Amino acid sequence: MNGELLLCREALKGDFTGSAVSPCGTVPAAHGQPHPALNEIKSVAVFRALQLGDLLCLVPALRALRAALPQAHITLIGLPWASDFVRRFSAYLDDFVEFPGHPALPERQVKEQAVDVFFESMRMRHFDLALQMHGSGPVVNAILATCGPGHLAAFSLSPADRLGEGTFIPWPTEGHEVHRFLQLTRSLGIPDQGDHLEFPFFDEDHAEFARVATLLPSDRPYVCVHAGARMRTRRWLPERFAEVADGLARKGYHIVLTGSRDELELVSRVEEAMTMPAINMADRTSMGGLATVLSHAALLVCNDTGVSHVATGVGVPSVVLTMGSDPLRWAPLDNELHPAIVHEVSCRPCYLDVCPVGHLCATKITAEEVLAKATALLEGRS
Repeated sequence: MNGELLLCREALKGDFTGSAVSPCGTVPAAHGQPHPALNEIKSVAVFRALQLGDLLCLVPALRALRAALPQAHITLIGLPWASDFVRRFSAYLDDFVEFPGHPALPERQVKEQAVDVFFESMRMRHFDLALQMHGSGPVVNAILATCGPGHLAAFSLSPADRLGEGTFIPWPTEGHEVHRFLQLTRSLGIPDQGDHLEFPFFDEDHAEFARVATLLPSDRPYVCVHAGARMRTRRWLPERFAEVADGLARKGYHIVLTGSRDELELVSRVEEAMTMPAINMADRTSMGGLATVLSHAALLVCNDTGVSHVATGVGVPSVVLTMGSDPLRWAPLDNELHPAIVHEVSCRPCYLDVCPVGHLCATKITAEEVLAKATALLEGRS
């Protein structure tokens, strides 16, 4: 194992658990050294090596950070795909560094040959401030402390997680994901700039929409149905998506089925189960292109996954089907425009990819209640 990984070896627990509870609307007491004056911070590292939906929930904190530090050079440390996120959110982020992975973090396989180079390059950058916006602290705090920032702002579960010069607040086990990370920026004296999500468009996104628009209906509104999610336990039944799509089609809406390349088979299952015609747009757009398709839709019906946060960012109404995840943490904040449908089960939140107990969180959600909620939104009722 590389030498730098050995520095973090004692922190091989998961980084997504915690016991310290902080109310969503308050800033918990910070522990550690006083944070530096904001006007002295010239370089910032933000660590969040997760997926699109996770990063979109970080946008309000990034917006607050940029407003407070307009001249600072802000670098995101994340998974390889996140370079596109940095480009899209260039108003808040200036640079991207790929994180090579860690054996206790499941998001990617460790690139061991790149670990020592990563830590050396991080230390050479001499970040004035590093923000740990990934999880509860036991693993990632050690990683960022090894990067040698002048000041570390992070969550912690215990005094053992408070490493180096820093501001440490208890990991909140309650509250929305957006508000959790606004707590961290507030602990540095940075005021909020709203908790709304965004999804900026490039000119190339609009050009892509112009190319795919020939596949989309123009005679009446369309509804997007997105049956995919990275984890199988986060997916509602494709046959029930088909029932809802058929019901909306009978009400006069065109149906547009969306999905990634990995979800082609799943989207085909929805299409084959339908009795009404649909337009299959799976794997026909980039993420930016999909966002423009959503922005022109009357409604989105989807699982609680990244696309629901994209819909929130572009302002299209959505019905969000919540299975194993915690709706209080991940469902859209505007429950009027983006209602979440959830049936309580004792095993939530679930981090398994295959349900061992019959997937009751999904099977208890009926097509009838989803269709009723979608119809109410389309007709302008809350």
